[in-house]
Amino acid sequence: MGYTFVIADDHPLFRGALREALAGIGDAAIHEAGDFESAKALVLANEDVDLVLLDLSMPGASGLSGLISLRGIHPAVPMMVVSAHDDPVTIRRALNLGASGFISKSASMEAIRNAVQSVLAGDIAAPAGVDLGVERDPEISDLIKRLQALTPQQTRVLGMLAEGLLNKQIAYELGVSEATIKAHVSAILQKLGVDSRTQAVILLSKIGSDPVQAAG
Repeated sequence: MGYTFVIADDHPLFRGALREALAGIGDAAIHEAGDFESAKALVLANEDVDLVLLDLSMPGASGLSGLISLRGIHPAVPMMVVSAHDDPVTIRRALNLGASGFISKSASMEAIRNAVQSVLAGDIAAPAGVDLGVERDPEISDLIKRLQALTPQQTRVLGMLAEGLLNKQIAYELGVSEATIKAHVSAILQKLGVDSRTQAVILLSKIGSDPVQAAG
């Protein structure tokens, strides 16, 4: 049996490079997305996906909130973040928020392939020689802990709130009642320690809509 991969990156040339790296791992079905909506649709449509490679800076995804949203859809599927922003802060936050690996866009083909194989084997892959340190921003540290406390469904609902969807739209998308979504939203607000949906979305945006800015 071959692997099924989803490559989500808005640069066709880099998608091609990733595809070439993945092709060396054996018989693989490779799906590509150039924006976040397409990536989400591919993850939803492919129950058997083995690995998602996600660019942090693509249309429709604001930094690490894109990772949080996709992990809410398929929490069991390994996700690797691919980014030109390969500073220790961004790498550490991505791994803390559930990424199984991090690939720098400056990595060699061999390094990319090795990192992917490592994650497929069940390991966590971070760039070699990078000291990830510890979170120095107490607000972000607290936020990450709160986000880690959300259930997969709550994580998914939070991602949809961030997209600006109303309760009834979220209920329709998830095939549940509006009352169920209201209960999820209440639980999310409580776990995040905020009073409104707007505050929850603002809090989520702090996790790094711009990784470089977030790292500062």
